[in-house]
Amino acid sequence: MDRPGFTASLVAGGVAGVCVDLILFPLDTIKTRLQSPQGFNKAGGFRGIYAGVPSAAIGSFPNAAAFFITYEYVKWFLHTDSSSYLMPVKHMLAASAGEVVACLIRVPSEVVKQRAQVSASSGTFHIFSNILCQEGIQGLYRGYKSTVLREALWSWRQDHVVDSWQSAVCGAFAGGFAAAVTTPLDVAKTRIMLAKAGSSPASGNVLSALHGVWRTRGLSGLFAGVFPRMAAISLGGFIFLGAYDQTRSFLLELGRESP
Repeated sequence: MDRPGFTASLVAGGVAGVCVDLILFPLDTIKTRLQSPQGFNKAGGFRGIYAGVPSAAIGSFPNAAAFFITYEYVKWFLHTDSSSYLMPVKHMLAASAGEVVACLIRVPSEVVKQRAQVSASSGTFHIFSNILCQEGIQGLYRGYKSTVLREALWSWRQDHVVDSWQSAVCGAFAGGFAAAVTTPLDVAKTRIMLAKAGSSPASGNVLSALHGVWRTRGLSGLFAGVFPRMAAISLGGFIFLGAYDQTRSFLLELGRESP
């Protein structure tokens, strides 16, 4: 990838990610509390709706930037003619690769954020320190497999659209549908990340986590938080892809005008 394109993807992806994460954070908190083992009210209800926002703010820019840098690079590496029937496959592979890389940053941030969301009285740094002391680095990556699986499937709705507004609209509709379909994986991820060290869910086994939710709460448990998740990702897709395309186009144009 050329240098201007690389830099534009880095900045545009980071800016779009920060905007989405901070604007839609309350919906994410509600979704996490609905999915938590102790239930919505005991997890905090509507109180402290911005608990955990420092973790999201710190991880948002590098996470989004890592995704789009990888996404753009893999698309460039797998260059195919725009009329080729392989184009959708190229975008799916690029998006999946982007998620695998981005999750190296996203998962530690997500673990700290979700624990803060269900324990609003504990500070972000305190939670981060406790994880490192009690579980080490591997504690920060609890739920990595379930997160990658969820994000890789979700990212398959990515595709290239010419105009920013088209990217935004398509991102909103496709994101909402993908959010509904992957909600059980998101529930499993939440349960794994929130589980006490040494417990069965803490092992990171996705099928075991799903079975545990099914056994205790049935189908409604597997789709806990589906509506705030759909709302957040639909709005997020609109803001994220639109902001990304618009910012990247602006930066590339600015680069061409510069001497």
